[in-house]
Amino acid sequence: MSIVKDPSLAESGRRKIHWVRDFMPALSQIEARFQKEKPFQGLRVAVSVHLEAKTANLGYVLQQGGAEVYLTGSNPLSTQDDVAAGLASMGVETFGIHGVTAQEYEDLLTETLKCHPHIVIDDGGDLIDLLGGKCKEYADCLIGGCEETTTGILRLKAREREGILPCPMMAVNDAKAKHYYDNKYGTGQSVWDGILHTTNLVVAGKTVVVAGYGWCGKGVAMRAAGLGANVIVTEIDPFKALDATMNGFRVMTMDEAAPLGDVFITVTGCKDVIVPRHFETMKDNVLLANAGHFDCEVAVAALREMAVKAEERRENIVGYTLANGRTLNVLAEGRLVNLAAGNGHPAEIMDMSFAVQALAAEWLTKQTGLEKKVYQVPEVIDDEIGRAKLAALGLSIDTLTPQQEAYLAGWAAE
Repeated sequence: MSIVKDPSLAESGRRKIHWVRDFMPALSQIEARFQKEKPFQGLRVAVSVHLEAKTANLGYVLQQGGAEVYLTGSNPLSTQDDVAAGLASMGVETFGIHGVTAQEYEDLLTETLKCHPHIVIDDGGDLIDLLGGKCKEYADCLIGGCEETTTGILRLKAREREGILPCPMMAVNDAKAKHYYDNKYGTGQSVWDGILHTTNLVVAGKTVVVAGYGWCGKGVAMRAAGLGANVIVTEIDPFKALDATMNGFRVMTMDEAAPLGDVFITVTGCKDVIVPRHFETMKDNVLLANAGHFDCEVAVAALREMAVKAEERRENIVGYTLANGRTLNVLAEGRLVNLAAGNGHPAEIMDMSFAVQALAAEWLTKQTGLEKKVYQVPEVIDDEIGRAKLAALGLSIDTLTPQQEAYLAGWAAE
């Protein structure tokens, strides 16, 4: 039975869900086929992704494909209570309440897994962590699962290396339809949407420090430049750093960037990217935001210990005043700023990502004898989604002639 904060919020949640459905055409095409073919008939699917309207639509589409869906959030601050109530009213078992404690969050994940899922759809690896540990008893029916994020895939590959991955997993984040589109354009827009809405400050003329120049970092830096910011990139990968340089951004270490930045955004998926020695040299009233995954990229706990004063300055902004008199402003507790302080990626972007999730999950149902390791999404799935999205946008592309295919496949010059 669903666990939500307030069932009376369902109407508001349903409105949000129906709104995004109108802007997710690729997923709608998949839903139409799922309704006819019922590929998940008799299967239970557990979903842990940020519990807002686009995720709710994914859960509903899987349900239309015959699945019994059990859906929860993947971050305590990104759950929207009205969407949780709305999805529950649409027949999807939903376990999500905004702002719960760490223990309550784990309890909601556990409730979701009590269905003994056949398939899991994860965001950051929390479901898999539980199924490989505290909740092993609920893993007896597992066929496989799908992982949404870079961080989650790193954790899965670590489990694979140690031989403790509980089931085969699809690396959804590595699909072209995910990282080309979602990570770059989705993160690029939604991060700034969250920051601008939360702070009500101008970006033009400010120095923005972007930590990490992967696909997400590229999007954040690109949009910062478009808003008129002076952009600095910090990196550990020499070729990503060179790429940032070739795109016109300054590249330096975080030690060098710390005294220069007005806004800092971490997009690394790692820990301790911004730490006490950086806090000590930062300007007064800088903004610190995270768009990676967990709340350890900016060392908020260490900043809290250093501060002589902490106060909520606006909703989703806590100012930490240091002994040197400077105040550092942390957005959304150092959690994902685009979800904890915003609405996440636009619907048209998540259309692609969740189309990958739906088709990768369907692919798993058709396989036998898969090893417990991380698998790449088949290229045919990527291609299907890309063509569906183009068609929805009214766009056409060229196709190779048989002669061109033969030329590309051969070794002789003609």
